[in-house]
Amino acid sequence: MRRRLVLAGTLAAVLAAGTACGGAADDSAASASVDKLVIYTARDKKVTDYVVEQFTGKFPEYKGKVEVLNLGAQEILERVRAEKANPQADVWWGGTQQGLATGASEDLLAAWQPTFAEKMDAQYRDADGRWFGEILLPEVIMYNNKALTAEQAPKDWDDLLAPQWKDKVIIRDVAASGTMRSIYASMIQRLSKDGSDPQPGYDWLRKLDANTGAYAANPADLYLKLSRQQGTLSAWNLQDILLQADQSNMPFGYVIPASGAPILVDGLAAIKGDNTTGAQKFIEYLFDDKLRADLARDYYQIPAVEIADQPEWLAQLDLKPMDVDWNVIAKNETEWINHWNAQIKNKG
Repeated sequence: MRRRLVLAGTLAAVLAAGTACGGAADDSAASASVDKLVIYTARDKKVTDYVVEQFTGKFPEYKGKVEVLNLGAQEILERVRAEKANPQADVWWGGTQQGLATGASEDLLAAWQPTFAEKMDAQYRDADGRWFGEILLPEVIMYNNKALTAEQAPKDWDDLLAPQWKDKVIIRDVAASGTMRSIYASMIQRLSKDGSDPQPGYDWLRKLDANTGAYAANPADLYLKLSRQQGTLSAWNLQDILLQADQSNMPFGYVIPASGAPILVDGLAAIKGDNTTGAQKFIEYLFDDKLRADLARDYYQIPAVEIADQPEWLAQLDLKPMDVDWNVIAKNETEWINHWNAQIKNKG
């Protein structure tokens, strides 16, 4: 068990000094009273840096006590699972609903009822309070807008299989990415509604593999390859595309597929461990009304709860959701992605 011992004698001495001196001593005493908060996150680093800065600004006792480790969503699940007997993190921030549901079923997550839960649609949270949706992530077609015009870019998922895109597609390595696992599983489920016959979906993914020029090791590698025109197309989430284009000047555009975009519920949870108080305080803060509005305006997030101050880009977003049964995907995703990894990847 990770130890976070607070020495009573030290704390008493700090409090005594604070009484005598005030100011910095008060902050020091408050900081000594909280445990280090460890966060595993799949969020973009720009987002995590901003949120942690805002959080420690509101709760100065956490300054210097928040440790963030950026990982892929699937990597977080595997890491939290491996650390079950000796938890090393307090917050799982950024994960697919199927990944979080798996974590809940394996007794990795703490159950509680935050204040924001009652205004969240039931489809975006666990009924037992073990995970909560934070944002909605439309999965769309991504393209290099210096290499292609909007008119030239594919208009629907099946268009990605056309011969003209041979070796023009760059895909983030699927197995480690919650985003890609969700997109690929959605492609299989749309061709087998109850998931009983994945073969048509496998055939579709084999054709996409034939058009895939490279698999990117991580999101940064994906952005680099696409910006250098090592490929011109990909499939990715809308938020990161807009964020990279706006804040990193990347030449990225997007197409909402004509047949619809899978809308992934991306959430977070308090990990079972010995700093539940810190984890819950951080998660509650993530649903602060002003913070949610700031993240929607500046970081292109679509919140899982309603916000009064909706930015113009979000108000004007003409989004067509794909009919996806996430329960079918949760049941079959591991088998489907393992099959893709062993039998389809680099074999198309």
